[in-house]
Amino acid sequence: MSLSRPRQPLRPSSDDRSVRVVCRPELAPGFELAGLTVDRAGDGAAAAVVLRRLGADPQVGVVLVEERLHRAVPSEVLQRLDRRVLPVITPFPSPGWDVQGLAEEYVLEILRQAIGYRVRPR
Repeated sequence: MSLSRPRQPLRPSSDDRSVRVVCRPELAPGFELAGLTVDRAGDGAAAAVVLRRLGADPQVGVVLVEERLHRAVPSEVLQRLDRRVLPVITPFPSPGWDVQGLAEEYVLEILRQAIGYRVRPR
């Protein structure tokens, strides 16, 4: 009777691959609170450096990239990564905060409380 050792996989299994996020620093805490590993990048050049590094890591299966950064990454970097099976590079929408709309709503609510009825802006 021979005792054989279990075979080691040549490549990591899909269960061993990680999901990474590439986003601007101000968005990173939300993803980290959700338990994801975040790589911060302030612009397209920094995102390209991070994507090259993650593209060479066999443990990375999916990279979620903020859309604003994804658009700013040089096309040759994205084309090189697209030719690879892994990691899968997926852009996600950048948040759109409508600061002017929120400020206008706030002022209109103050006016409504002060004069007793809703005012419509022009």
